[in-house]
Amino acid sequence: MSDQNQESEPSADHSPSPPNQVKPVRLASLRRDPKGWLIALFGVGAPMAFIIAAGGSGIGLWARQAGLAAVPWIILMAVAALLLAIAFIVLNRRQGRKTRWPLIGLGMAAALGFLAYLAPYGSAMLSLPAIHDITTDLADPPQFTGLRLRDDNWDKIPGADDNDMAGMNPRQRWATLHQDAYPDIRSVRIDQPVAVVIEKAKRLAEDRGWDIVSVDPAAGNLEATDTYSLFRFKDDIVIRARAAENGAASIIDVRSVSRAGVHDLGINAKRVRDFLSDLSGTTTTASQ
Repeated sequence: MSDQNQESEPSADHSPSPPNQVKPVRLASLRRDPKGWLIALFGVGAPMAFIIAAGGSGIGLWARQAGLAAVPWIILMAVAALLLAIAFIVLNRRQGRKTRWPLIGLGMAAALGFLAYLAPYGSAMLSLPAIHDITTDLADPPQFTGLRLRDDNWDKIPGADDNDMAGMNPRQRWATLHQDAYPDIRSVRIDQPVAVVIEKAKRLAEDRGWDIVSVDPAAGNLEATDTYSLFRFKDDIVIRARAAENGAASIIDVRSVSRAGVHDLGINAKRVRDFLSDLSGTTTTASQ
């Protein structure tokens, strides 16, 4: 009986495989599709590297210039992911091989999404002038009192070698470039007294999360700082309201200036437009 029982016992050859045999399978997956892993690494790595570079700059882990200097290389990484993916797809078709899509598709989608996110900024850099000081009143811009205008505000205004602006000083070149790029940004008239307008401006600034530095409804002045993006850029804003029609109406001017950088990528102009639209309920400019 004992011999029969022994013969009926299952053979050791049919015992379950040990768990550690899963690792070679995963490694084999990497070996089977190294091209896909490379594209996924570049494609997914680009937006992740951007977040790290920008976020690290924003919280002070390294200088903002260091984070910005990394951006062109990160863009190159995303472009490389797309070019490699296209090259591998074409090569596979010519050689009659099937393309392994999961990893390649992931890398391409991540790279395309990242580049699409940056595309408006690239377009702004190419189409808008490299200025960073935007105002509704070029002849008499609102002046900062609580905040300080950056010392190099007029140092790098483009056009010094432009024949059309020959003989102009930096401020005159700035006004010319500003007018050509943003002709719609002008003073706005509101049918409310100055103090009422400034109080409303204060509420709008608070709703936007601006850090209000000073506000004086009687004098018609408000100054604030807007901090935005992962890089934690800071732009300073001054709002000026002047009485019109014996105090029954107000003429509103806004000035928004980047604290750092030469090209604001149109951010200040958008801020001025959006704020005045919400403040006045219209984009109608004041008559000059």
